[in-house]
Amino acid sequence: MWYESLKRGGDWLIAAVVLVGSAWLLVPCMIILRCTGEHEVWYLQKRVGYRNRRFNIIKFATMLKNSPNMGTGSLTTRNDPRVLPFGAFLRKTKINELPQIFNVFNGTMSIVGPRPQMEVDFYRFPEEVQKVIYNVKPGITGIGSVIFRDEEKYLSQPGIDPISCYEKQIAPYKGALELWYQEHASLTVDFRIIFLTAWVIVFPESELPYRWFRDLPSKPEWMTKK
Repeated sequence: MWYESLKRGGDWLIAAVVLVGSAWLLVPCMIILRCTGEHEVWYLQKRVGYRNRRFNIIKFATMLKNSPNMGTGSLTTRNDPRVLPFGAFLRKTKINELPQIFNVFNGTMSIVGPRPQMEVDFYRFPEEVQKVIYNVKPGITGIGSVIFRDEEKYLSQPGIDPISCYEKQIAPYKGALELWYQEHASLTVDFRIIFLTAWVIVFPESELPYRWFRDLPSKPEWMTKK
């Protein structure tokens, strides 16, 4: 239990530091979003959370409001026409995820953990993964987020059906990664994942995660194809 208590305290501390330190960035983003696109600043969406309870995730609005009912639905591909111009920048830099700091404050999320999925994507996980993936709180970042930093790349390959690709390839491996995290969760692992989250934004093709965590589930062959 000491790990959970330390993690909760660390979540609050990191969230407070990030909120204060990023205020200079958050406020201009809010102003730009209000003045562009569909004039929406916040995007609230129902996600699957701790113990499979549903909650509202808080993000910056980056896509058309009706995007879940358009195109590939919950999946986003490269150059997705549903993504607004400023939203593309926010998504590339992951700034759109910063408002989830408020989810950390209200206790629905942690800094590190499995990414909370929309219900439709949650049911794309293998059944054995669905049962246990949210035995820990979902996170703003996690090992799945690090490895799939550029998930759109796999969903946008020529001749690939994005939904089939996600269901048959991405979801099973992402689930295996998140189960690995539960077995190895520690403050050291959490801090490494936080560092790697920033690292792969700058170096998206880096193999550092696999060098640091040598017992990660083996990378599938389809991920190694150029």
